[in-house]
Order: sequence, then C-alpha cells, then structure tokens
Amino acid sequence: MGDPRRLKKKYSTPRDPWNEAALREELQILGEYGLRNKRELWKARSILRGFRRSARLYMALGGEEKEKRVSELINRLYRLGLVSENATLDEVLSLTVHDILERRLQTIVYRKGLAPSIYSARQLIVHGKVLVGDRRVTIPSYLVLREEESLIKLRESAKKAKEEAA
Repeated sequence: MGDPRRLKKKYSTPRDPWNEAALREELQILGEYGLRNKRELWKARSILRGFRRSARLYMALGGEEKEKRVSELINRLYRLGLVSENATLDEVLSLTVHDILERRLQTIVYRKGLAPSIYSARQLIVHGKVLVGDRRVTIPSYLVLREEESLIKLRESAKKAKEEAA
C-alpha cells in the first residue's frame, strides 16, 4: 500500500518569496550551476544550514565532548571536500551555498571537462553515462566525496558517441 509514515520536506522555502534581490541571486545561481528548479537550491541551502547549525552548537559545548563532536564534523566535511583536514569551526561557519553546489556530481563532471556545458553534464548523468568508480550514478545532486573525485569517468559507450560527434 505504500510507506505508512509521512515524509517531510528536505528543504525550507524562503520567508519572503518575492524579495527582488533574493530572486535575482537565486536565478543567477540556478544558471551558474545548471539547477533545474529552485527546490534544488533550497535543498543545498538546507544541507549547509545543518552543518552550520551543528558547528554553532558544538562551539557552545565544553571539554572532551566538544573536541569529539568537532573532529567528527570536520572529518565529515573533509570527506565531502568542503574544508581542509585541519579546519576550524570558523571555517565551517564561513561555508557558502556555492561550496555545496561545487561538490555536486553535475558540477564536477562539467569542471573536469567531461561535458561541454553544465546542462549536458546533467543529461549525461541522468542518462547513466557517468561512472563514479564502478558504480553508475544517475543523480546530478550526488555530493561527491573527496576520494571519489578522481574516479569519475564516462562510460565507454558515451566516450564512443562523443568521439563520433567530434
């Protein structure tokens, strides 16, 4: 019959949806990163908000608990490629939505030159032409881990089609 639990949104919408400056900024970010709709941007902001909220909470803690939690957070963000290995909580608090969007598979495929545009990068991913390691990933918003970044490649069929088109 379906899942009995009620699923909740993974994002929150802006408080002032018709703020002209915010609308212009969102539209510019959508174009820069090839996002399909604002919901994708709002999800990235929610991810960032969670990291920053954790950092603020851990700043208020004291003793061993603080060090343990901070090191776990820094390790997670390091694995995601968002901060350096010996980062501080101030660096976590200075992260922006651009940092999160730069770690998306769609952006990395484009930046590596595997696709001629950010939009074609999205199409390659959705059509299953991109491999991360040996796995086919069809989610453009997949956050690429630092160790996976070097393992991103096109499938053989996509390489052949690219060569024939050239």
